[in-house]
Amino acid sequence: MASLPPTLDFAKTEEEICSKWATESTFKTQDALGVERGDKEYTFYDGPPFATGLPHYGHILAGTIKDVVTRYAVMTGRRVIRRAGWDCHGLPVEYEIDQKLGITHRDQVLEMGVDKYNETCRGIVTRYTKEWERTVTRLGRWVDFENDYKTMDPTFMESVWWVFKELFNKDLVYQGYKVMPFSTACGTPLSNFEAGLNYKDVSDPAVVVSFPVVGMEGVSFVAWTTTPWTLPSNIALCVHPTMEYIQILDKKADKRYILSKSRLGQLFPIMNNKKKWKPKMADELYAIEETFVGSDLVGKKYQPMFDYFVNDEDAGEYFRILSDTYVTDDAGTGIVHQAPAFGEDDYRVCLAHGVIQKGKDLPCPVDSNGMFTEMVPEVKGLHVKKADDTLIALIKEKGRMVHKDQLQHSYPFCWRSDTPLIYKAVPSWFVKVEEIRDKIVENNKKTYWVPNQVKEGRFHSWLTDARDWAVSRNRFWGTPIPIWCSESMDEVVCIGSVDELAELSGVRVTDLHKDVVDEITIPSKKNPGTVLRRVDEVFDCWFESGSMPYAQKHYPFENKESFEDGFPADFIAEGLDQTRGWFYTLMVLSTALFDKPAFKNLIVNGLVLAGDGKKMSKRLKNYPDPNLVIDKYGADALRMYLINSPVVRAESLKFQEPGVLGVVKEVFLPLYNAFRFFSQNLERLEANTGTKFVPSKDKVSAATNPTDVWISAATQGLIKFVHEEMTAYRLYTVMPALVSFVTQLTNWYVRLNRDRLKGLEGGESESEAGLQVMYDVLLDVTILMAPFTPFITEYFYQHLRKLQPSYADAANGGGSSNPVMPGKSDSVHFLTLPAYDDGRLNADAVEAMEALQVIVESGRYVREKRNISLRTPVKCVTVILRNPSANVIESLNGPLKGYILSELNAWDLVIVPKEEEHEWVTLSLTPNFNLLGRKLGKKMKDFKTHVTSMSHADAVACLENGGLDFEGLAISAKDELVSKLAFSKEGEHWESTSTPEGDVVVAVDCTQDEAILSAGRSRELINAIQQLRKAAGLDLSDAVEVFFEESAGINVVESAVSNNTNLFEAKFQGAIPVPKKFAPSWSVVLRSDSADIGGSKVEVSICRPAVAGRCGLSDEVGYFLSTLEPSNLDGSALSITVDGKDISLSQGEDFWVNTVAKLRATKAISWLE
Repeated sequence: MASLPPTLDFAKTEEEICSKWATESTFKTQDALGVERGDKEYTFYDGPPFATGLPHYGHILAGTIKDVVTRYAVMTGRRVIRRAGWDCHGLPVEYEIDQKLGITHRDQVLEMGVDKYNETCRGIVTRYTKEWERTVTRLGRWVDFENDYKTMDPTFMESVWWVFKELFNKDLVYQGYKVMPFSTACGTPLSNFEAGLNYKDVSDPAVVVSFPVVGMEGVSFVAWTTTPWTLPSNIALCVHPTMEYIQILDKKADKRYILSKSRLGQLFPIMNNKKKWKPKMADELYAIEETFVGSDLVGKKYQPMFDYFVNDEDAGEYFRILSDTYVTDDAGTGIVHQAPAFGEDDYRVCLAHGVIQKGKDLPCPVDSNGMFTEMVPEVKGLHVKKADDTLIALIKEKGRMVHKDQLQHSYPFCWRSDTPLIYKAVPSWFVKVEEIRDKIVENNKKTYWVPNQVKEGRFHSWLTDARDWAVSRNRFWGTPIPIWCSESMDEVVCIGSVDELAELSGVRVTDLHKDVVDEITIPSKKNPGTVLRRVDEVFDCWFESGSMPYAQKHYPFENKESFEDGFPADFIAEGLDQTRGWFYTLMVLSTALFDKPAFKNLIVNGLVLAGDGKKMSKRLKNYPDPNLVIDKYGADALRMYLINSPVVRAESLKFQEPGVLGVVKEVFLPLYNAFRFFSQNLERLEANTGTKFVPSKDKVSAATNPTDVWISAATQGLIKFVHEEMTAYRLYTVMPALVSFVTQLTNWYVRLNRDRLKGLEGGESESEAGLQVMYDVLLDVTILMAPFTPFITEYFYQHLRKLQPSYADAANGGGSSNPVMPGKSDSVHFLTLPAYDDGRLNADAVEAMEALQVIVESGRYVREKRNISLRTPVKCVTVILRNPSANVIESLNGPLKGYILSELNAWDLVIVPKEEEHEWVTLSLTPNFNLLGRKLGKKMKDFKTHVTSMSHADAVACLENGGLDFEGLAISAKDELVSKLAFSKEGEHWESTSTPEGDVVVAVDCTQDEAILSAGRSRELINAIQQLRKAAGLDLSDAVEVFFEESAGINVVESAVSNNTNLFEAKFQGAIPVPKKFAPSWSVVLRSDSADIGGSKVEVSICRPAVAGRCGLSDEVGYFLSTLEPSNLDGSALSITVDGKDISLSQGEDFWVNTVAKLRATKAISWLE
């Protein structure tokens, strides 16, 4: 393996890998290998985004989820076609063009020419596709941009026509006049689910107005509305047939009103104030003169507010009281004003009562842009929302204003233009969703959602209340609705293909847009000599995206077999907002066409919000640019941050840039450092043994070191877990497990085995055993993490593969061929994810290691409580475990004991036997109040006193018996009692802690004597030496000599070294620190610094290894010795000539291999033997 740099620029490395993938066509090769193997297709539908804007974190999140799942599918033996797709039609494009060209009215488009308008739209739909490609590719997501599809492609549009004709043939299409959410900014109706995408809290005028009753002098009906602009279109009032109504005299206004008895508070707001209102105050405000039920009022006439429609053909049916049960008494006056052109219920009620007729025009003085027409001259040309004040003033002039207020409420806004919607009656083409609603609900039950509560909750509720879907839009840039009809609509033809259009019209087209097909007529079969013309509307773009499964393959005109084999899709994923969007339209159309769901598995992600919890806004600049974040921290870090968050459980995520940095610091840096540590020690092992390292599964399986067995078992457990959870599409459990495992590998395995892997414990045989295990773990985890973090795993793999014997087979194209295997294959992404080895799963090893970690972490906490540095040893650590298994006891007292002693820098470890635990701890019991509260009721207080006063022995007996009886009630120890161990040994030298669960107690003997302090100073000196080595840039294998210099009369360091020579000799390859005065004059200092050892300042130096000479040698001989390389000395005598005289030098008498050897031989230091 090539030497790795001390630090890795993750973002720069990722860019290099991106270039490598592009140069080597890695993505295409991965797919080609699957095709060659005949891998079964895994069908994935990717909802097409609009390319009129740049990708944001919502796209990046959904894209990452899609990439993880599809990469996993490929690496588990499936082939996934991942085509890029673009939503090209509809409001997003038209709205931008309208803004650009200053278009505010439909007539302006017609004047410009639909062909020119559409060509302008076409010019921007792919404006940002290259930016999308760059961002998506840089993110590490593999998508085929070369073979993309666009909803404006003729092939796509033709399949949309086919879908619609299939619905038409099944009698699931009709034309209706329906009140719908209407975007005045875009001049088109929206579907109900679009209207639900963007609600905002707003303040609107709320007015109560009067309608004088014909034939009842001085009496008026009163109605409340938050849309005063609809009052010019009022043609009826509606009451509830069984609600109680009253006629009152408003004493202050001296006017008589009819309203619901339960809604008097609307006229007299003080009645709504429970603190101020007293019933006796009613006499001052009003008098009830008459009582009715709603049905008594039906048919009564009233004087219209305005006279704009009094001369209509059907005006004789206008301005009367109707009844319907939709009227409620939770707001308003119990009398609802009816403007059927602007209210769904208004339209339904007026139609039912014969006020309006199907097929006839409605009183509607508002155009498609929300402007009043000349029908209401006082506000002509004003937008309805801006006309409120003028109309309110007119109402006041007429003396019809009873009460005016402002109402704060939630109101729908256009999801594209962000302007308030109105409800407006428009002629539309509808799909009969209500007719197939039960089938849709049943098909939804066949799907699997993550999280399931979105399927069972939000989506199910939406489906059960689904209404007929208006699929037409009165716009220009879209797929034209393929209906040709006569002027009277008595002859209607629905076209389902280009061929059919050519056959019926004699014209073959290559473009299906409005400006082309509107010119085509079809000769009438019913009325020869006349022609059928296409209806004006185009499809809602949601109809196109819902048709995407079929249209992307040009089904059924092409790819019929492949589509049908892969339908429904195995997997889709989008955001929570698509429950009323794409998920819904997919389900509606697939049910209508095939009575199947469109997909089998679905992951719903939540919303990515700005750090302050608000919606991300370009205008507010409240979030960092995604490209800058990727350039700064790398795509892997961003991917891991996003999918290791609540957002993959359909919850919201407040995006925090420090969170991405946290992934780098807490996951990638430790993982890279562990990988580099492995690489360094591999090089050292090969250099020292002269043999090449060859990975061996047999050696890994034969490992006996307990940490080797544990990390191997943990790796196999991780592999098993990842496969189980990914099969269930639970990314939110997989990512935490991967992050946790990285911590286990870097913070525990590497740390516990650092000296062993360096060859300092057990020699090179133990080093190789550990490195074999570490290689096996690194390779498995690298492959396993590849779908999640594709870049860093590719980087690791390219180094790891070179150690495999099959690496030689990669030459001459072998690396991009089947069969794939680690080493030979050119990319980690060509490989198959590892399957877990059941034989290497080891629950005992994992259980014992978990106990070790609890003990070590608790022991460190105890040290912190007493402010004892880890460099200072402690005499004894005592551990009390609640009901440990025999395996745990055996492991802690046996092979794991040394690790615990080392980690806690302790001299002894005692695991207290069960029969002695009463001498160390007390077991206490408390009630589980959550479970026992209802069961015990008032007895809880006495029960608490009873169990908390138990002795240790009684508490132990209670647990062993499984519980106790209390006043005739059986109390379960397992569920209804909480048990905790607490340290009870006396003595100030003890410091202890208990785990939160109360099942482990760790106590430390904090006695400090000279031996303890001396050992602590040795640790401090070792740390100082290590810091000097690091600062000097030395590798693990680089040998040095260490010298120290203390102030006169102080021997703190010398005393520490003298008491712990074996420790230093093992740690630094024999380089025991010695006083600086013994250093040869020719020693070369590599690094020197002052260190605080035991409270004293000491100068510590690390020097290049040098030969040491006996005292009294001449300068010439000293110079000669300074040129010698210690590692080349073999014990032979040396000869030199000085001033013509031959001098013989004997090793061990005149010179030594180093200073420590000299001092030992000459006994210059008594403690060096």
